[in-house]
Amino acid sequence: MMPGSLPSPAGHLLTTHTGSLPRPSRLAQLLIARDRGDERAGLEDAVQEAVMDVVRRQAEVGLDLVSDGEMGKVGYAWYVRDRLTGFDGEADWPGRRRPEMDAHPDFAERWEAQLDRGSLTAPACNGEVRVKDAEAVHRDIALLKAAAARAGVALDRLFMTAASPGVISHFFTNQYYRSREAYLVALAEAMRPEYEAIAAAGIVLQIDCPDLAMSRHSVFADRTLDDFRREAELSVEALNHAVAKIPADRMRMHVCWGNYEGPHDYDVPLRDVVDVILRAKPAGIAIEAANPRHGHEWRVWEEVRLPEGRYLIPGVIDSTNNYVEHPELVAQRLLNYCRVVGPDRVVGGSDCGFGTFAGRHTVVPTVTWAKLRSLVQGAELAARELARAGI
Repeated sequence: MMPGSLPSPAGHLLTTHTGSLPRPSRLAQLLIARDRGDERAGLEDAVQEAVMDVVRRQAEVGLDLVSDGEMGKVGYAWYVRDRLTGFDGEADWPGRRRPEMDAHPDFAERWEAQLDRGSLTAPACNGEVRVKDAEAVHRDIALLKAAAARAGVALDRLFMTAASPGVISHFFTNQYYRSREAYLVALAEAMRPEYEAIAAAGIVLQIDCPDLAMSRHSVFADRTLDDFRREAELSVEALNHAVAKIPADRMRMHVCWGNYEGPHDYDVPLRDVVDVILRAKPAGIAIEAANPRHGHEWRVWEEVRLPEGRYLIPGVIDSTNNYVEHPELVAQRLLNYCRVVGPDRVVGGSDCGFGTFAGRHTVVPTVTWAKLRSLVQGAELAARELARAGI
């Protein structure tokens, strides 16, 4: 079942992306300044202009399911600090603790230099988590709808991202609640209104859950696989609690191993966590499928049955390099999934976002749009191949 029961037109494979797209330089500077406590004039106008432009460009490139590109957010999880109380502390960046850093000290040196240049810090939870700005999500919704109307994009083609309780706990260290379980419950209750508002507006809710894979080689790197799976299950339980009132087909989720160019040789295999991922309620599952470490994992779905009512959004373009994938390669990747789970349960996507944090993007904007154009062209090639095969 596709998002919101949206059917894939005959002879057509739907396309989308993971949510974030490159922000204009001026907007990125304004968002970073606000994140550091320096609220500057012009931010609201800059966000509005950027959302209008990014929705138009997605429509022009031919994407079927589009978002606001996270233009108004400094980062896909960091933004909640503006909307919730309790995050006035500061913690160490969890990426510093990855075992791949010990295995590859020369890479670790480069990583540290990049973090230092970006002045990247992570908030910590040092107080009660409650809603602080209940209207922020409604402003986002109104702006996305206005941009879609101007670009001629139908409401049922929109999605909007929101951070999961698990990914917030991944980045924002708990220094207040008595246990991680209590922290997750508080996060779930605080984020619930945002989730419900997006779905109630007729927009597909994308829950960002990279922690369900990424936390294994960072936050829980010193724990056993069974320990990690139990922690991931807690995150899924918190998510399901928060979205209990939202129909599954009004939601999709994104899982990844970290949107960075690096060794990734300590990533947990998909087959070791796929059952936990499938316990989450959202119907759509967006997952990495293009990068060299996880491109082979389409075969997991030959062994694991995708439940009824669920669909996959495999990443068929990489979000960590400036190669523009050839449309024929995109088509090949899509066909692997279509032949395993069926073309009516596949939406072509990207491995991760292209604007994960304001001011920090590995893939330059012109290449990002070229990649998305190749995604659309590859989906067209795959659809023609399926038609020729009578699938």
